[in-house]
Amino acid sequence: MEIKDRIRMIMEREKVPPRVFAETIGVQQSTLSHILNDRNKPSLEVVMKVHQTYSYVNLEWLLYGKGEMLASAESASLVSSNGDYQPSLFDENPVNSTKETIGLENRKEIALRGTENVAKGVVKQEIRYIEKPVRKITEIRIFFDDNTYETFRPEK
Repeated sequence: MEIKDRIRMIMEREKVPPRVFAETIGVQQSTLSHILNDRNKPSLEVVMKVHQTYSYVNLEWLLYGKGEMLASAESASLVSSNGDYQPSLFDENPVNSTKETIGLENRKEIALRGTENVAKGVVKQEIRYIEKPVRKITEIRIFFDDNTYETFRPEK
């Protein structure tokens, strides 16, 4: 089974047509069409977009077809021996522990600071024109094909 077939399996599991799938992962519809019709192999960027959008998919399964489609083995390794979730550095939306959610349900919203009008410093932009002294011709040389030259100097 090739990677294009595994991408098809994800689309079937999500029950989305190729157009919607391409839009969801953020690639051109033509890019996905070329992959599914075996004209092109998916780039690493496309594979990572699929994995980031559908994070339940086991990356090793998606890339190589090894293991199970669902990343249950990976998520099990994120649970410590006492049952608490240990977030990964790469989690986009870390799961809240039950202790935190109880505390957040009964919270009151408090304004951080009163609305103060802080005067902003005025930015001045200054353009300076530097005048250069007038240049004067001091010498003109004309070279000839017989390796000679003449020098002309203006009268002072």
